[in-house]
Amino acid sequence: MKLKHLSLSVMIMGTAFGLASTQAAASGYQFGSQSVSGQGTAHANGAEANDPSTIFTNPAGLSRLDGTQMVLGATLVVPDSKYTDNGSTNILGQSTGGGNGGTFAPKAVAAPTFYLSHKINDKITAGIGMFVPYGAKLDYGFDWAGRYALKSVNLQSLNINPSISFKFDDRNSFGFGVSAQYMKATLEQMADATSGLALTAAKLGGINVPGLGVVTDPKMISQIMRSQGIGGDGLGHIEGDDWGFGWNMGYMFQLNENTRFGLAYRSSVKQSLRGTSTWTFDNVTGSVTLPGVGTLPASVAAKSKHPNASASVDLSTPETVSANFFHQLNPKVALMGDVTWVRNSRMQQIDIKQYGATPAQGDLVIHQNWKDTWRVSFGSNYQLNDAWMLRGGVAWEQSPLQSDNDRHPALPDSDRLWLSFGANYKINKQSSIDLAYSFIDFKNANVNYSDSCNPTGQNPDGSLCTGNGGTVKGSYKTYLQLIGVQYNYRF
Repeated sequence: MKLKHLSLSVMIMGTAFGLASTQAAASGYQFGSQSVSGQGTAHANGAEANDPSTIFTNPAGLSRLDGTQMVLGATLVVPDSKYTDNGSTNILGQSTGGGNGGTFAPKAVAAPTFYLSHKINDKITAGIGMFVPYGAKLDYGFDWAGRYALKSVNLQSLNINPSISFKFDDRNSFGFGVSAQYMKATLEQMADATSGLALTAAKLGGINVPGLGVVTDPKMISQIMRSQGIGGDGLGHIEGDDWGFGWNMGYMFQLNENTRFGLAYRSSVKQSLRGTSTWTFDNVTGSVTLPGVGTLPASVAAKSKHPNASASVDLSTPETVSANFFHQLNPKVALMGDVTWVRNSRMQQIDIKQYGATPAQGDLVIHQNWKDTWRVSFGSNYQLNDAWMLRGGVAWEQSPLQSDNDRHPALPDSDRLWLSFGANYKINKQSSIDLAYSFIDFKNANVNYSDSCNPTGQNPDGSLCTGNGGTVKGSYKTYLQLIGVQYNYRF
């Protein structure tokens, strides 16, 4: 279970800055907050450009920043998600047993952000940002009802985004950035050894049971094995990591001193995660007699179908396109809004390949069938006094899932509503603190996810695969709370 070695730079950042694994708060696997000041308006602030976090939303906004400025923040994600099983079954149509996954989401996780900008001259401003673009961390445990689809997932990421802006005149500015994105993923699922052994025995001619004769029905063989204490669950552990590269750009138009508009684009990043696939069957008990093979410990017979292997998966993160506005209505009130399109349709399925093992292993496939999505947000600032500025915002965001059949336990996603509040406190002329709180309410969601793979390693058409078959059937009720704090300093 080894990842390829990380570069020295990532080890340093992983220690000092932190690689975060987070509960996805935005559409798909995207993490929902790359700026605490932006979080306070439900991320409607793309055209506000009041601090260096504009590197993420629109790098053209760097042209509005004077001197050298720094932002250091962190967002605490507090999830509350419950699963209720409604009759999950294995490949043989039998109940999987098990529970509802307990508290499968972490109690809380934190995601850091860092941005730095420097005005080179009246026309050019440069900066760099480090933030968490994607994340997921769920662990349902070893005995939940949907364990044959997923036991746990942990997706971590870090994006390093140097950027530069050019101010053409008093109205027009352009920004461009490049991204170096590190991604690390771990996935675990239980292996249905009992059903796999029963199907293998049936394929080889069945088993001889005293008083019954030769039994060839895999469902009956499975029941007999269970009654004799034969079988159980194995555990598959797959992990990998990679660096990927992309770019982003933005344009900002200043209509007058109170009103401006922005357009921004962030490219797809291609990731080719490489690592290992490891299978253990230590908890599989008893022994089985297979025709033409002989008597074997059940753990050995199950392991023969799942040798350790190298693993890889190719992913392309979705592009985003945003349009936004900012209007200073009067000295105290500012209004803003944002519309963002996300090309989530790039994620049709996750195809995890396993290679270098004997016998050959098929792919482990998570089908998703995602669609493109939209997010619409509106926000406002209110200058209470010289020291305090208050923020607020609402947002509606689509889920990329098209049906209950596509809702995999790794991402029990659904449409959501954001309600955000924030504040900026000015400590002195050089420094200030941003605070933000968001409540994200997910629409109740049903899951009816089926895997076509057979535990013996074959699809219905006879091609090789890795999986357990069966169906996860249940419902999710989820909400998240985001609590952010950010320190701003002007040198």
